[in-house]
Amino acid sequence: MKKAPKAGRVPKAHAVTLKSLALHLNLAAGTVSSVLNNSPASRGIPEHTRDRIFKAASEFNYRPNFLARSLRVQRTFTVGVIAEEIGDAYGATIISGIETVLRKNNFLFLTVVHRHDDNLMRSYSQLLLNRGAEGIITIDTSIDQQPTLPSVAIAGHQQVPNVTNVILDHHYAARLVLQHLLDLGHRHIAFFRGPAFSSDSIPRWNAIREVAAQLNLPIHPQLVVQLENIPNTPDIGRLPAQALLATKLPFTALFAYNDTSAVGAMIVLQKAGLNVPQDVSVVGFDDIDFASFAIPPLTTVHQPLLEMGTVAAQTLLNRIENAAHFIQEIALAPALILRESTGPARPL
Repeated sequence: MKKAPKAGRVPKAHAVTLKSLALHLNLAAGTVSSVLNNSPASRGIPEHTRDRIFKAASEFNYRPNFLARSLRVQRTFTVGVIAEEIGDAYGATIISGIETVLRKNNFLFLTVVHRHDDNLMRSYSQLLLNRGAEGIITIDTSIDQQPTLPSVAIAGHQQVPNVTNVILDHHYAARLVLQHLLDLGHRHIAFFRGPAFSSDSIPRWNAIREVAAQLNLPIHPQLVVQLENIPNTPDIGRLPAQALLATKLPFTALFAYNDTSAVGAMIVLQKAGLNVPQDVSVVGFDDIDFASFAIPPLTTVHQPLLEMGTVAAQTLLNRIENAAHFIQEIALAPALILRESTGPARPL
């Protein structure tokens, strides 16, 4: 015959409730709930009491009843993340930043991948709304219609009510790169324009053109190649690099749209017998992890992807909790990371 648990003890064999945990601690259930949920009300609770609560919750493996809490407060504590893709380094790094902030604030997030399919975009937006998302974050996707929920668009460039755009200062990025190449003596520079589906493509190219004009740097149309709408692997730079070589026009530097296309281009250039940077200097964009492991290591524009994710998530939570006023745009500064893929221009 099983013995009844002693008074003040929580039987480990059974699911532990907030009420039984509070009874064990001889505290009010509201006090225990405040501490475990890190609510503002818990700030006035003595540290030794907070420690007791966390210790008991750990000892008895207490797990809050999320569904009951959601029904009680009519909240889901869930955010929707709409990404172009999540397998590439760009999206994965941003999502890591988003996850860090949401986890600290006890929010969950649902991620959907649309691959720039407009029909999927619409259906996923509605799906997240139906699943109770309290806000939306998009990655590399501009929002062009006013959403029902508070929204943040990372690399978004449309001015839409209820949407905060988290962007990079592309003019400053263009100036960093073009001035660096000019200082090295490069005046015959090739460019990879971004694929049509990327929300940064047009703003970044416009910034490059404007800065080049300010620096009196000519852009040769035949040395500008558009990247295709293909998956973001080194193959994205292979065909454009071959197209550049096929023009037979001299160039001493290449400014690629992103690191992935830059690495793909370097492979093609090296196979064609050209040395990087002795024959052609190459600059990427994003500063994803493998940029520093390329051969040679890639000079690139550092885009603070992790910070973009954390800023986007915190901005959205502030909107959801009415903790801050609406901000239309947040611009983050890039930095030029100098590595071994750039050097003095060869004589033409």
